[in-house]
Amino acid sequence: MTLAFTICSINYLAQAQTLGQSLKEQNPDVEFVIGLVDRLDKVQLEADKIPPFQMLEIDKINIENFEEMCLNYNITELNTAVKPFFFDYFLKNRADITNIIYFDPDIIVYDKLDKLQNSLLTYEIVVTPHISSPINDRLDTNETDHLNTGLYNLGFIAVRRGEETIKMIDWWKEKLKKDCRIDLCNGLFVDQHWINFVPLFYKNVLVEKYPGYNVAYWNLHERKVTQENGKFFINNVPLIFFHFSGYELKKPEEVSKYQNRSSFENRPDIVPLFRYYAQKLSDNFNEYYIQIKCFYIKPPKIKRYKRVRKVLQLPFKKLIELI
Repeated sequence: MTLAFTICSINYLAQAQTLGQSLKEQNPDVEFVIGLVDRLDKVQLEADKIPPFQMLEIDKINIENFEEMCLNYNITELNTAVKPFFFDYFLKNRADITNIIYFDPDIIVYDKLDKLQNSLLTYEIVVTPHISSPINDRLDTNETDHLNTGLYNLGFIAVRRGEETIKMIDWWKEKLKKDCRIDLCNGLFVDQHWINFVPLFYKNVLVEKYPGYNVAYWNLHERKVTQENGKFFINNVPLIFFHFSGYELKKPEEVSKYQNRSSFENRPDIVPLFRYYAQKLSDNFNEYYIQIKCFYIKPPKIKRYKRVRKVLQLPFKKLIELI
């Protein structure tokens, strides 16, 4: 049996629902779970805004020292850091599950996952690289950016239950307890740099270059979208899933806030994908959810600001003594 899951806080439930709807439409036999880094008992969601999918709240999977992670991480880092802990929970508590697939919430699944499931018969771990061919310009996002943010995009990772998977998950959990930060000066970009090691440290790892997987702004330079009989194709093979990373309804004219290479003017082939995605987010109450703050991310207390301000007002000689 296969389980697919995503992770988000309440503010991203429009994206998570859109993913879930696409997954169930194309793969009704795959179980779908929303890993919720939030507390439903702290928010009164309107009755028609409660997602029709399983939601597994983070406090139910009993992460050791989770409170410390909440203090050390921002909302992006925290939602990323708990990823291996959800994998671990499913492996330990769902003996009926053989394959586990993670998708970022801002993904739509466009076809059956048969190819992926077949790959998991041979391999225990499947990851996708950001790019599979050189970039021949100096626009954003380029090869240097991928060196800074990781060779593989962790908006997707799939595993099969096995010894190598369990070893990898245990290692990954340890790394993300404290080092899932956005700290490029110290070689960290959430979980992605750590996964650079996975094909080196573990056996039975597939680096999947199939062009229909994890299509996004970072690899559009090598992938062309076409349509035929209502289906989307990438370089003449079926599109399996598209990752709308960095797209925002409040800026509908931008492909992604993270890049300046692709636009809807120079890439008219992607317009139908984004037009559909924007409509789905609106239909799934995006404007309602984005206003809800994550329970676990607390703003710094005013006292903390006052203390910093007081320290900064000290004479230079006193500051040196404090250091």
